[in-house]
Amino acid sequence: MVSPGYIPFHPNPSKPEFTLPKGSVDSHCHVFGPGDVFPYAATSSYVPVDAPKELLFDRHKHLGIDRAVIVQASCHGTDNRAMIDALKTAGETYRGIAIVNSEITEAELKAMDEVGVRGVRFNFVKRLKARQPIETRMKILEKIKELPWHLVVYFEPADLAEIKDFLMEVPVPVVIDHMGCIPSDKGAQSKEFEELAELLKDDRFWIKVSCPERFSKQGPPYLDMDEVASELIRMIPDRVLWGTDWPHPNMKKEAPDDGILVDRIARICPDEQQQKALLIENPTRLYWG
Repeated sequence: MVSPGYIPFHPNPSKPEFTLPKGSVDSHCHVFGPGDVFPYAATSSYVPVDAPKELLFDRHKHLGIDRAVIVQASCHGTDNRAMIDALKTAGETYRGIAIVNSEITEAELKAMDEVGVRGVRFNFVKRLKARQPIETRMKILEKIKELPWHLVVYFEPADLAEIKDFLMEVPVPVVIDHMGCIPSDKGAQSKEFEELAELLKDDRFWIKVSCPERFSKQGPPYLDMDEVASELIRMIPDRVLWGTDWPHPNMKKEAPDDGILVDRIARICPDEQQQKALLIENPTRLYWG
């Protein structure tokens, strides 16, 4: 049973007016299920609408996206089979980010690496019930640090003070999801943004300028989130990534039109050379390097 009130992904997104350059990467997307093949975790705070690999591949073709990074989401817990199955189907053009526990073996990690997994994700968002003790997280990091992997972290501004010391000890590169979840009414002049910017001074940290739909007060085309995204691109042009977050789990307002999300790139990153860095060069270095 899908969680009550869960909003399905947009059934018919617009064709973007902005033409993505060849080789562009969606650095943050998901596959969900299908649930009868890859069941959802009993511990998940939500049960989504199925969004299998075939629909993801079709969506990327529609948008003009050539490569992608499939990020394991909390609804599948540490069962990475749906994500790994999608990687095996897609081949070299897709990469993955896993969620694992501290009991994972070296052989299991190596098998994931061989199919294109390039990191693990830690979720610090309390409402998603996906927290692990810091000791467990450190055990996982010890196991992956010899691989060409990195850490993806999902946190909200209120979480940063609590986890900053831990993040500074992480022995691999760190990618921050979704602009650090800075809401539009805070913006690039806020204390929350200042704290995020301080973290990004360390060149081990990267960030995704994704998910304006989650933090916008105005709604589409999410103009009120442009300031934060543009400033992040200006600050660390060689450590920013872009992604769709398809199929947009747990949206409370509307199902985002993915064509609008692609067209936003031309506003937040109007320079053609910087577009290539955001969409091609940066993710290539991190995921295919």
